[in-house]
Amino acid sequence: MNYEYPTGEESTESSKAFKRLTKKISIDNLWIYILRLLQEKEMYGYELKESIKNRFGFEPATVTSYTILYKLEKDNLVVSHIKDHPEGRPDRKYYSITQEGQNAMIKAKELFEKIFDKVFDKT
Repeated sequence: MNYEYPTGEESTESSKAFKRLTKKISIDNLWIYILRLLQEKEMYGYELKESIKNRFGFEPATVTSYTILYKLEKDNLVVSHIKDHPEGRPDRKYYSITQEGQNAMIKAKELFEKIFDKVFDKT
């Protein structure tokens, strides 16, 4: 399933507020998307970046992705390990979600559900 977040560029009527919201729920909360992908399988940094682009329809900067991965690892939401690659290819650092990361996803989902229930109850 591919989730596409509208950028607001499709319509000249799109407000600056909507564009800010789009950024806040995508790039500014990149950790949620990273953990979601890691719930499926372990991945290396560039693979995560490409998967976010293909699956969720936005492309974070490479530096941003690695900065978030570093913070997630520091917070014990992900762990990493190096995998050897044959044929002279460089080794890659793979990331996987921890139980604390799983718990963070549950809390994030609960928060979003509360927000939707309270904010969009009349929409």
